[in-house]
Amino acid sequence: MSELNTIALKILEKGKGILAADESTGTMTKRLDGVNVPSTPKNRLLFRETLFSSSSMTECIGGVILYDETIKQNSSKKNKIPELISRMGSAPGIKVDTGAKVLAGSPDEKITEGLDGLRERLKEYYKLGAKFTKWRGVYSISKNYPSKLSIQANAHALARYSALVQECGMVPIVEPEVLMDGEHSSKECYEKTSEVIKRCFDELILYKVDLKGMILKPNMILAGNKSKDKISNEEVAKLTLECLKNSVPSEIPGIAFLSGGQSEIEATENLNLINKYNDTNFIMSYSYGRALQQSALKFWSKDIQNIEGTQKIFNHRAKMNTLAAQGKWSKSLEI
Repeated sequence: MSELNTIALKILEKGKGILAADESTGTMTKRLDGVNVPSTPKNRLLFRETLFSSSSMTECIGGVILYDETIKQNSSKKNKIPELISRMGSAPGIKVDTGAKVLAGSPDEKITEGLDGLRERLKEYYKLGAKFTKWRGVYSISKNYPSKLSIQANAHALARYSALVQECGMVPIVEPEVLMDGEHSSKECYEKTSEVIKRCFDELILYKVDLKGMILKPNMILAGNKSKDKISNEEVAKLTLECLKNSVPSEIPGIAFLSGGQSEIEATENLNLINKYNDTNFIMSYSYGRALQQSALKFWSKDIQNIEGTQKIFNHRAKMNTLAAQGKWSKSLEI
C-alpha cells in the first residue's frame, strides 16, 4: 500500500467525510453578508476555528479543505490552523485552483485555471502541513453543453494538477462538477456526468497519476433545479451508483460526493441511500461545504461568541452525514 493510498483511506475511514471550508474570501463574504456578520479576517477565522475545534472533527471529519488565507492563519490559542486540524485527528487539505474563468473558444463555458506556478505553491502548502489538495472543474448542461472542448480542457487541467500534487507527496481530490443549474433531466445529467468522468480518467491515466492515491469528488445524478423531471431519492441513488460503476476504475479508494446545491437533509438522505444500495468496493462518503455548515452559520450569526451552541449544531450535521456514509441514517435521528 502506497503512502498516498494510506492517506486517502484514512481520510475516508469508518464513515468519515471531508469538510469543504475552502470558500474564497469573496464567497465567504457573501455567506457572512447573508447572515449580517461583517466579513473580516478575524470573523472568517472565528467561524472556521469554531468548526475545526469541535468534537466531530475527531469522530466524523477525516479531512478539511482550506483556503489560502486560512492555512496561513493562527488560531486564537496561537496554534497554526493545520496543526489544530491535525491535533483533532483530521488531515489538513488545501484548494489550489485559482477559479473558473471563461473558456477561450466557448465563452459560455468555464475552464479552471491555476496551473502556472502550481509546483512552487504545492511545495509551500506541503511545508505548511497540507496532506491533500483540491481542484474543481465545472461543467454546465444545456442543449449544446458541455462541449467536447470543455470536457477535454478541464480533464487535461485536472490530470496535470493531479500529477503535480502526487509528485509533491500529497493526495489530489479530483472534482469534476456537472452543475445542477438548468432544465436538464436526470437522464441528461447521467449521460453528461458519465462522459465527463470517463474523459477525466483517460487523462489521469495518460499523465500516470496513481489512481490508488487520489479521491474522486463528483456530483450526484440529479435533474436540473429548473427541470420538470422530478425523481425520487431512490432513483438518485441508483442512477448515481450506475454512473460511477460504469465510469470509475476499480483502483480508486474512495468517492466523496459534493452536495451541489442540495439542502442539508437532501444531501444526507441521498448519501445514505447510495450507501444502502452500494454494491461496489468504493468507499462512498461526503465532501460537503454548505450542507455541513449552513445551519451552524445561521445559529452562529445570532451570537458569534456562542461557540458551544454552534459546535453542537455542526456536530449533529457531521454525525448525520457520517451515519449516511455507512447507510445507517434515518430521518427520525434529525433534530
